[in-house]
Amino acid sequence: MKLYGEQDIQEVPLRSPFFRNQVQRFLGANGLRMEPLDSYYAFRNADGDIIAGAGLSGDIIKAVAVAPEARSEGLVAPLVSRIISEHGAGPLKVFTKPENQAIFESLGFRLLAAAPLAILMERGRGLEQYCTYLRSFAGAGRCGVVVMNANPFTRGHLYLLEQAAARVDRLFVIPVAEDRSDFPYAERLEMIRAAAPSVVSRSQHPVVVLEGSAYAISAATFPTYFLKDLSEASETQMRLDLDLFGRWIAPALNATVRFVGSEPSDPLTNRYNRLMLEVLPLDVVEIPRLNAVSASAVRASLAQGRFSAASALCPASSRPYLVAALADRALRMELDTPCKPGLVGPDGNGAHTDMDYGTMLAGIRALRPFWPRMALAASPEALQQLGRDAEEAMLASTGGVNTHRGAIFCLGLFLNVFARFCYVVKNEDVMQSSLVDLTGSILRNQLKNSNLDKTLVGARALAASGYEPLFRDWLPYYRHCLEENGRAAEVFSEASALFSASENTSAAWQDAFARQKTLLRIMSMLDDTCVLHRAGPVRAQQVKEEARRLLEQMPGRAGHDGKAGHDDSAGHDGSAEHDGSSIGPLEEMCRRYAAEGISPGGAADMLALTIFVNSILN
Repeated sequence: MKLYGEQDIQEVPLRSPFFRNQVQRFLGANGLRMEPLDSYYAFRNADGDIIAGAGLSGDIIKAVAVAPEARSEGLVAPLVSRIISEHGAGPLKVFTKPENQAIFESLGFRLLAAAPLAILMERGRGLEQYCTYLRSFAGAGRCGVVVMNANPFTRGHLYLLEQAAARVDRLFVIPVAEDRSDFPYAERLEMIRAAAPSVVSRSQHPVVVLEGSAYAISAATFPTYFLKDLSEASETQMRLDLDLFGRWIAPALNATVRFVGSEPSDPLTNRYNRLMLEVLPLDVVEIPRLNAVSASAVRASLAQGRFSAASALCPASSRPYLVAALADRALRMELDTPCKPGLVGPDGNGAHTDMDYGTMLAGIRALRPFWPRMALAASPEALQQLGRDAEEAMLASTGGVNTHRGAIFCLGLFLNVFARFCYVVKNEDVMQSSLVDLTGSILRNQLKNSNLDKTLVGARALAASGYEPLFRDWLPYYRHCLEENGRAAEVFSEASALFSASENTSAAWQDAFARQKTLLRIMSMLDDTCVLHRAGPVRAQQVKEEARRLLEQMPGRAGHDGKAGHDDSAGHDGSAEHDGSSIGPLEEMCRRYAAEGISPGGAADMLALTIFVNSILN
């Protein structure tokens, strides 16, 4: 029998489908399933088969298994020692079977939570430090706890907190810290904290919004929560999560009651609520859900670009985060539009050698935290500083590549104006005049001149006008394109591979087609400084004319004047008929502009802005 040592441990290259499948088969043979892993370490026998292995995901050791024929050889300890040495400082957790508890205790782990089929252990002082933090807020009297994801924070969440706070002397709210939701943890925490004062004013009892942690509904305690997967694994994870809460978190807060909202539709959350009643060593109070209000309904409305419907389900304090999500959505929709002349998209880099789809996406992600702050900025000076901070974060995330400087400027203006003046009364005239005033303040500050320079050009001139072409032309045109006969979008049937399986529908083609036509519309009108700088004034004027001519060839009922009218290719029933060949000139323009180095970046910014304004006024 071979004696195995640490020198025999191999890291399995999980990026290789062959080796990943090998790990999956090994785990399946030992009663485990494959989960997302950053790394996996294994012992192999003489035939190359895995006989013992352990993986790491973040700070969690997972997928620890030993083949039956090797279980007497003590292979778990050297595997875990290898992971500890690779992980370095900081707490390290492990999911494992109860029979492995002694092995992990010998390696410095201690038990955090137990369930019949699994235990959760930790090496380090992570939970101890979190409980010390919690004890600093513990109060006397009857204390209650609500753990919520708030993705986003709705009127239903507000109702739950109001009902809970009225029944205790002090209420603690713990947001889910795991960043696997549409709204990042930082935004969800801010939304809850913004709503807390109104809860206090109604209940007259203290409400303390705590920091979340990896010790309540997280990838460590309850990973299948984020997959909504009701299975034997999720049952075990729910029990571990609740056992940890009952053993450590509730006592640290001196809490004797946990509140939860009822769940009529989601089986996993409903089962979690039932288990809470069964296993927690404290009172559990289930508050009936507020009718017709759910975070999933808010997210669905935002995905459709319908601010009004989403806002109606949320308290006013959540609105800055809803419009932030719509700003993020607009940038992603612009990026995901295929066949954009000279621009980065899902089908190529256009005229750019310094950026690609991944670079653009990194820029969008870096900007997300700044959108709600811009909406909440209290002065033009504060908004300007946020713009500078956002640009710095963008450049840091892209390796110094300017992906969205123009978008930072225009979206920041609209976010702030909409948040201050137009949440309830969505009036385009009020919005435009407010934009003129805000832009004037910013430009006077930038130019150090109380009298604005009459020779403003490009983005500054457009902003100084209150984005008059957007309200007068681009927004109505985009809306008209969205309403056009769906058959016009069939021109994209030849390019359906550009879309993911979920987007590969006529509706998705039509929406992309509307964005393409609107981009050409903007290109035909905008004095795009990006084109001017790259190609000069003569070629820039030609680009405008080429966009206008190509737009006239596009099928559909919206002509270049933006009005519904006759189309030579339309049948007597008004529907567009064509052979799909009209996509050819657009692809040809894309190839030409890529070769010439022409990139209408200003038009791309205005397309994203048009999408955004349509969504907030919808």
